[in-house]
Amino acid sequence: MSFSFRAMWNYKCPRCRQGDIFSKPFDITKPLDMPDKCTYCGQLTEPEPGFYYGAMFISYVVSSLLLLPVPLLLVFYYKWSFEAAMGLMIFITALLYFKFLRGSRSLWLHMIVKYDAALLKDSEK
Repeated sequence: MSFSFRAMWNYKCPRCRQGDIFSKPFDITKPLDMPDKCTYCGQLTEPEPGFYYGAMFISYVVSSLLLLPVPLLLVFYYKWSFEAAMGLMIFITALLYFKFLRGSRSLWLHMIVKYDAALLKDSEK
């Protein structure tokens, strides 16, 4: 199996699924602070300059698919006003901002870098 939703969700390295791809503890002033490489296997967290431009598109698509149905349902089915539905949407987006930001980077890295099961076998020896 090459993709692990659990590793992506927990911000683990896609190559070894052991090391963290974001610095800990979480610092709200630097939400995208990442070490240069995985502490477990040495996988680069930024394989090339501008690598995370693709994560912007991932973030846009995922947030649109998850957040857009809410105001549409509220306006057209429950007859909320447009302003009230957008106010709720902005509130929900503010709550989920950092999850979308970091999650899109993690997903993009997991889509590009493949899992290497041999790394775990080597560490068990």
